[in-house]
Amino acid sequence: MFKIKRKTDKPKRAVLYNIVEDYSEFDAPGNVTVCAMTEPEDLPAHAKILSESYDVPLEAMTTLLTTGGTYVYPHIGGVLTRGLFACRIDSGEQGPKQTWTLDVVQFAEAEQVTRSRAMSLVEAAWEVFWKALPGELQAKLQQKNLGLDYRTLDRAVAKGGDIKYIDFRKDWSPHFKRLCIMPDGRLVETGGIQEFAQLHGITVAQAQALIQQGGTLEVDGEVLACQIVNGQPAVARFSAMNYAKAKDLVSSKGLHLMDALSEVGYADPAMMRGLARKTLRA
Repeated sequence: MFKIKRKTDKPKRAVLYNIVEDYSEFDAPGNVTVCAMTEPEDLPAHAKILSESYDVPLEAMTTLLTTGGTYVYPHIGGVLTRGLFACRIDSGEQGPKQTWTLDVVQFAEAEQVTRSRAMSLVEAAWEVFWKALPGELQAKLQQKNLGLDYRTLDRAVAKGGDIKYIDFRKDWSPHFKRLCIMPDGRLVETGGIQEFAQLHGITVAQAQALIQQGGTLEVDGEVLACQIVNGQPAVARFSAMNYAKAKDLVSSKGLHLMDALSEVGYADPAMMRGLARKTLRA
């Protein structure tokens, strides 16, 4: 018998990034989230989402992602209130495509560099942007594929090969919100540290430490667990009953608490349903 595949009207969600490194707590203006992709670029989806995120006309964004260059935000009431959006494509095709934004002060500095050193605006913008970044990130950007050890990366990420593009983002847009699996299996999205903290009834400092460092945090008898996978936080909240089961496993089997929570989570049908939905959405 032939197997008939059921059609679905639900469009597949665009996946823009499979490597994310957070430098958002570094001093401004070098505070960015490094969002990279090893798979081939889906140019229409990439352009659409960046256009929406940065208020750049879609046609202009598509051109920028195709040829490189800059988009200077228009004056409002005769005053420049935003700087520019830039896309840099290596002329030798040796490095990944890169996009970033400059604020008004950085834009003014880039224009000065352009005039004084006869550089293109996009190259001047990169120089100004680069020098504000944290030293750790500057060092990684001088290495191929951010210096990542592909032997330790998730196979699905590593099989894509070299990084194709990097977006240095300063926002947590709706297109890559954090997902948290709740005790009843629900998947709840939050778009930033403050929203995450509010959801779980914890302080911003607690949320920030958990998201950046991983580990566990007790909340009203329950526990939040965060594991950092390929630089991205994977978060689950466990009920008081499951937390107690995990602590029993720590005592009886000598497991690490994170391993015990994973074992308990995989044995919980509700949480497994949430995990399956998260996998399908990825």
